[in-house]
Amino acid sequence: MNKKANPYQGRLDDFVKVVVERKLDAAIVYNQANVRSLTGVDCDNAALVFERTKSGSCDIRFYTDFRYVPMVHRVAPQLKVVDMKRLKFSGKRVGYESTVSHTRFLKLQKDHPNTEFVDIDDAVKALRSVKTPEEIEKLRAAEALNSEIWAEAQAQFKAGMTELQMARIIRHLMIEKGEGEAFETIVCVGPNAAECHHVPDDTVWDGKAPVLVDMGVKLDGYCSDMTRNIVPAKPSKLYREIYSLVLKANMCAIAAAKPGLTCGKLDRVARKIIEDAGFGKCFGHSLGHGVGIEIHEAPGVRKADKTVLQPGMLVTIEPGVYLEGNLGVRIEDLILITEDGCEVLSPSPK
Repeated sequence: MNKKANPYQGRLDDFVKVVVERKLDAAIVYNQANVRSLTGVDCDNAALVFERTKSGSCDIRFYTDFRYVPMVHRVAPQLKVVDMKRLKFSGKRVGYESTVSHTRFLKLQKDHPNTEFVDIDDAVKALRSVKTPEEIEKLRAAEALNSEIWAEAQAQFKAGMTELQMARIIRHLMIEKGEGEAFETIVCVGPNAAECHHVPDDTVWDGKAPVLVDMGVKLDGYCSDMTRNIVPAKPSKLYREIYSLVLKANMCAIAAAKPGLTCGKLDRVARKIIEDAGFGKCFGHSLGHGVGIEIHEAPGVRKADKTVLQPGMLVTIEPGVYLEGNLGVRIEDLILITEDGCEVLSPSPK
């Protein structure tokens, strides 16, 4: 099967190179999102085994149970499917994901007492960080739908509603138009926005207080992410100052994002703007993160991260300033790193 017919073949080939370059005898991938990113198959009981052959390549086997065999045959017909009960691999150096459960790792050690297990989680995440053209289109569609839902939700918000009621409006639209929430929707009224990941409660919106909403819909198995604010008709002087500051940091980071720039340097662009204004201690989280099958993926756009941005990576740009007991502002866009800069995928006004 050629790469055009199988969009995941290139990633499989790249992972085989990792196995060879790290001098592994075999590698086993359990994580559901990792398995899907390498094969296109989405099932909760799978193990993808790569075993070195004498020719220097790898024999690839997809282990699962009876329930998922037809799916594997349909989605990834080029893969050899084996019953999970017959799972086996050999070798002295075997790659594994350090994110597997402790119970599973202990069993691996027990079943293979003479094997050195080598963490290859970073390699899988790095491969996932650069999206295929097909994945980019799915993520673009998810983010567009997210913006559409935000516009419809705002039209339904009314004074007297609680944060929970507003969050339910968004959630119901996501179920109706997509595949539900990519993560639990965050709705913050007034001072509650100073809590970065506030859990919506019975706080009532009077129609005048600012509102922060962080939301993402899932579509075709891929996530979206965006944060927007309902700005009061007559915002306080402090709110105007903070909103303008965060917007400037957001826009400057987007303008700076391009291939070859490290994630740490991109974080620094936004962080310096907020620090120079005297609010550095009020911006305590990273500038952003990758988005894909999972809502938080590599790369992480954070301080001192030396990951180099590449075309095909999608990351969020979400600077924020949080003043406990007073207010919070975060503005978040999803961007695609292109050959010469970036493309903003979040069309909602900000």
